[in-house]
Amino acid sequence: MQYCSTRGGVHGWDFHQVLFSGFAPDGGMFMPENVPVLSLNTLRSWKGLTYTQLVVEVASLFIPTRLIPRLDLEVLVGEALAGFSLPEVVRVARLKEGLSILELFHGDTLAFKDLAMTCTVRFLNYFLQKQNRTAVVLVGTSGDTGGSAIQSARGLGGLDLLVVYPRGRVTPVQEKHMITCLEDNVHVFAADGSSDDIDRPLRRLFADQELVSSHSLMSLNSVNWSRVMVQLAHFIYAYLELSGIEHAEADGDLPELEVVVPTGGAGNIAAGYIVKQMGLPLRLVAMVNSNDIVHRTVTVGDFSMASNVTQTLAPAIDIQDPYNMERLFWLLLGRDGATVKNMMEEFQQSHRHSLPENQRRLLSDVLSSGSVTDEGILETMRRCWKENQYVLCPHTAVAVWHHYHCPPSPGLNRCYIATASPAKFQAAVQRAGLTFELPQAVLALDKLATRYQNLERSPNWCKDWEDILREKIQSVSSARKYHS
Repeated sequence: MQYCSTRGGVHGWDFHQVLFSGFAPDGGMFMPENVPVLSLNTLRSWKGLTYTQLVVEVASLFIPTRLIPRLDLEVLVGEALAGFSLPEVVRVARLKEGLSILELFHGDTLAFKDLAMTCTVRFLNYFLQKQNRTAVVLVGTSGDTGGSAIQSARGLGGLDLLVVYPRGRVTPVQEKHMITCLEDNVHVFAADGSSDDIDRPLRRLFADQELVSSHSLMSLNSVNWSRVMVQLAHFIYAYLELSGIEHAEADGDLPELEVVVPTGGAGNIAAGYIVKQMGLPLRLVAMVNSNDIVHRTVTVGDFSMASNVTQTLAPAIDIQDPYNMERLFWLLLGRDGATVKNMMEEFQQSHRHSLPENQRRLLSDVLSSGSVTDEGILETMRRCWKENQYVLCPHTAVAVWHHYHCPPSPGLNRCYIATASPAKFQAAVQRAGLTFELPQAVLALDKLATRYQNLERSPNWCKDWEDILREKIQSVSSARKYHS
């Protein structure tokens, strides 16, 4: 299995090279050069697997054994997912009126990011130890990615982690998952801006090839292919659990499953579409909050940022730059790197791009969408509680709104992705007039000491933040080399 860039300038990289990269050197995102197709027999043989076993099977399709032997892969994934509060790691909550919710939030930071992050950090550490080397990881976060990266990487000897989050735009629990980590290898920055603002200096740092190579600089955002790769597993798991595949005829069509996904950076949607390319008949629905660029792109071809990121009750998807859409465009346009390069460079320079109608139709054929206001989020949380005594987090409510306003077609099974626990979003739960008992691990965060550095909003803030982060990358890397 080899990898290439969505912008056509890089081909023939292996999993190890891609894992240790952020964006590709040409500014694109890495994708497998060929997507394996799963047979009905393979899917049937996977039906009885645990979630952990399924992750191993999926990862083994994209990581050759010469890089990570099968037994090592089983150990790495097993260790990564062993710390989840459920032995089965994920589960389906089957509620009234066919409302099936796939809970992906039973890791340390109570968000779906823990699934792929823990595995990706284990893969990373595996190679670092084998090669006796170090790396610097730089992560921008809208809320959940940062905490998940910190919990996965804290205390690891060969890794320094820099996390930048938007101050005042994350919940108290999200913030505490980041700033209460006092490990020497974790460095947290609170930026006076949005998560899209944070992406700008980070892109410039990753585009500096000398900085990247000198300090083994890499990303753990869903820019990193490994994150998306592990996320393939929960779409396959949902399909095996909820589609009714066990009743499929050997020579008949596979049953469809509609999967409704709360969408921000579009990493989950990219994973779902790759699984569709692997032969599973998924219908994908991207649900967004008031930051509705994905919805506008699907419905009218308007791939353009609003002037500002709107703060909503679902802050982890308060994103106007859904960077993983680039992976989707690349697949939809027949892996045409030149076209993707032109459209994404236009978007990055002007913050807008209008999809031609033929391209928009290609997109809307494989992806439906909807947009939900804060009032819609609260209404959905209240209704789900009233009918099921089940508390949704506000992001999951963005998806479940679709259940109440767009009922599924007769005979079509549907799954809603639950990306986070309501424990992380107490203000939204309270605004909905609901209560949710906080886990002990969340209550304990209030008693912990904190450490972080502010990134202030200056007239030349983008360059200033870039310089501060560059200096930190250089200093932690130099300190590692000195001590080694």
